[in-house]
Amino acid sequence: MKLFPCGHATHPQWRMAAGLAIAQLRAQMALPGYASAPRLGLLYITDHYASEAQAILDHVRAGLPGVTDWAGTTGVGICAHQAEYWDEPALAILLCDLPAEHYRVFSGLAPLPVPATGGWQARTALVHAEPQTPELAELMAELAERTSDGFLFGGLASARGQAPQFAVRGSAAGGCFVGGLSGVAFAPELACMTRLTQGCQPVSAPHTITRMDDLVALELDGEPALEVMLRDLDITLDEPQKAIAVVRKTLVGLSLPQQPAVDRTGHLQQDVRVRHIVGLDPMRQGVALAEHLQAGMGLVFCRRDPQAARADLTRICAELREALEPDSLSLEAALLQAPEPTQTTPTAGRRIAGAIYVSCTGRGGGHFGGTSAEMQIIRHALGDVPLVGFYAAGEIAGHQLYGYTGVLTVFTTD
Repeated sequence: MKLFPCGHATHPQWRMAAGLAIAQLRAQMALPGYASAPRLGLLYITDHYASEAQAILDHVRAGLPGVTDWAGTTGVGICAHQAEYWDEPALAILLCDLPAEHYRVFSGLAPLPVPATGGWQARTALVHAEPQTPELAELMAELAERTSDGFLFGGLASARGQAPQFAVRGSAAGGCFVGGLSGVAFAPELACMTRLTQGCQPVSAPHTITRMDDLVALELDGEPALEVMLRDLDITLDEPQKAIAVVRKTLVGLSLPQQPAVDRTGHLQQDVRVRHIVGLDPMRQGVALAEHLQAGMGLVFCRRDPQAARADLTRICAELREALEPDSLSLEAALLQAPEPTQTTPTAGRRIAGAIYVSCTGRGGGHFGGTSAEMQIIRHALGDVPLVGFYAAGEIAGHQLYGYTGVLTVFTTD
């Protein structure tokens, strides 16, 4: 597996942007270190191009005839390499150097097959989804069951209107549609790693939901939930304007029953889902949340924190680098222990051939402190690796839907 060619551009006219991106891809495909005949293309467009999505797909398929399979979606922002295109017309393409037997493009028209004994088996899958899809959580769980790891990664398309998705295999016509789920499933033979980064910081002690009514938390640790929230946030309903302003800036982190929401360092656990506070219920002393609740769930009040988000993004990149770089002895220790001089040669590690990054629309723009700052953090930590992605209306990791997070997946090669 060689480096994945990556092309991206912005232009008011989509044909110009597509032409610039295709020219970049062709130039990279001619270089020794890059894949010369990739088969799978990932295409992401901003919603400025949404009305021309099918025409764009047809154009890039014609311009890159060797790329037989395509997947992708739409975002209010997209990212590529070291650039973020936020609220402007742009597109990004990553060409993945994967054997045809190691992946499957799927959609509602061509669903991922149920694993059969001795048949093709998916290990994990990149998923793009329409936010308004009915019973989305159930569909994601069912899709995860069709993978050996039970693990998905990706996000919900974001747009101010329709958010087209792309999913086409071989010479089939069309490939652009709205609604449902689509993406690419990957076989166990393909080496990839995914990490999730949180973008919020706890502002209270963790609690346990001890009584609830669907979306409304009624008691936390046996106390009225509204009373606990007011105490934690240091506000009172006697000053309603001040209280409303504070509550609007506050989110909640929710963990599964019997699972802590906060780790020993005071940060959110990786599997914590961040949700909005959608209302207060003074009659029942409850707090309404944008999530169906269960008794025993962990809950912590939190707020978006750019510094915490930067630190956590740096952390997951460091984890990926550590996983890729083999443990090795110092040269002096190796010389003392090796019976043959040739055995002192350092063992080659794995390298990143390409990456996909799905971040929340709430993290886009200037949230990280400057233009393309989020991409620069990744580039500084991982190096100059080919990368594409988009800003989502919800991020997918495992079979859960998250908010205010980033999901980074890297494909590795020896």
